[in-house]
Amino acid sequence: MTKLTKRFVEAVEPQSKGHVVWDDELPGFGLRVYPSGKRSYIVQYRSRGRSRRYTIGLHGVWAPETARREAKALLGQVAHGGDPAEKREEDRKALTIKQLCEQYIADMEAGLILGKGGRPKKDTTIATDVGRIRRHIIPLLGTRSVRDITKPDMNNLMKDIIAGKTRVTMKTEKLRGKAIVRGGRGTAIRTMGLLGGIFSYAVEAGVIEHNPTHGLRKPKYQVRDRRLSEAEYRTLGDILRQAQQSDRYRIHAEILRLITLSGCRRGEIVNLKWSEVDLDGSSLRLVDSKEGSSVRPVGLPIVEYLEKERPHRTGTYVFPGQGIDNAVGNFPQSWKKLFKETPLWDVTPHVLRHSFASIANDLGFTEITIAALIGHAKGSVTSKYVHTLDSTLIMAADTVSGYVKALLEGGEFRRNTYTLDRQSRKSAIDQMLRNSRPAR
Repeated sequence: MTKLTKRFVEAVEPQSKGHVVWDDELPGFGLRVYPSGKRSYIVQYRSRGRSRRYTIGLHGVWAPETARREAKALLGQVAHGGDPAEKREEDRKALTIKQLCEQYIADMEAGLILGKGGRPKKDTTIATDVGRIRRHIIPLLGTRSVRDITKPDMNNLMKDIIAGKTRVTMKTEKLRGKAIVRGGRGTAIRTMGLLGGIFSYAVEAGVIEHNPTHGLRKPKYQVRDRRLSEAEYRTLGDILRQAQQSDRYRIHAEILRLITLSGCRRGEIVNLKWSEVDLDGSSLRLVDSKEGSSVRPVGLPIVEYLEKERPHRTGTYVFPGQGIDNAVGNFPQSWKKLFKETPLWDVTPHVLRHSFASIANDLGFTEITIAALIGHAKGSVTSKYVHTLDSTLIMAADTVSGYVKALLEGGEFRRNTYTLDRQSRKSAIDQMLRNSRPAR
């Protein structure tokens, strides 16, 4: 027995079986340590001749001192004839899905719900999750008791979302803004994934014992394999050149061109800051991409464009918007209008990203190199200590973006891959030898 302090709690070693360490200052107050390393604060007491155990909450969410104060309050209730564990049980039986979801949202906004890489969820992810909760989960299940939810309920919910039962058009907080909620297969898959996380949250909080989404058979994602052909790249080049002549669409056309030449996600280019541009290192050092911080190699066509534009643009963002130092807006509306009533009507920024990766594959680059080029999780360069990228990655970025730039400018190629082309390889070696100096 020892006093439970932050240092002591975090130093306790897990054992093969869960164990409890009791506080020597407050009898009945303890720390439960699970084999996984998870720790929670508890209170043990007797009520009506029975020994009862009450879980206050997880360490991290609760600090030792706040948990101690809560334990004193609970033990005070016991001294006056109360039974906190029984009261909690009654409250849990009455807890609805809507109430659980609101608790989850509050903790998510407070940074207590961890997402990818063990980091708190980003604001954009939170906004998306809140939308799914309030537009799909609560309308279909909100009044149901959490404890009464079963796996068949989950299956029915998924089918209802796929069938579009939650389809609706609603106003948003933005001026003249509206949200079109369609449902469908993709929405159902993502919503069920989110709901699984909410029920796991409920299990950790002791609201329920089992997650009803476990073992649920979900439909597979429909893989989007749309990519541009070489002829479509030439068409895209014509569309972008025409749009760059318009004051209204010029900046959005330049964003599309950079996405096309880099394979970056649209948000990474729209929100790109000059502080993230490393011209000498031929890279973008993104502070907050989908995969966290990411170092992204870019080809010479992009470096030359950014070098040209830098002296003419002030402010934080590469593509500034109107008003006080912010990123350009209305990009989704603009690219849709640019492509509408053209042969590329079904092209999106994601298609441009996928096409970049496909071109890299055609040119013979490995999967791990392509992943590094586009910032995919399996190969992204994330270390903040990386100052100089591998020359192979720079060469790959130059090759792919140079190839795409040529297509946008109307170029035609006889073959898509040069990996085994002897003449190309020999020319590269000859060029290297011409640039070297003989030893003396």
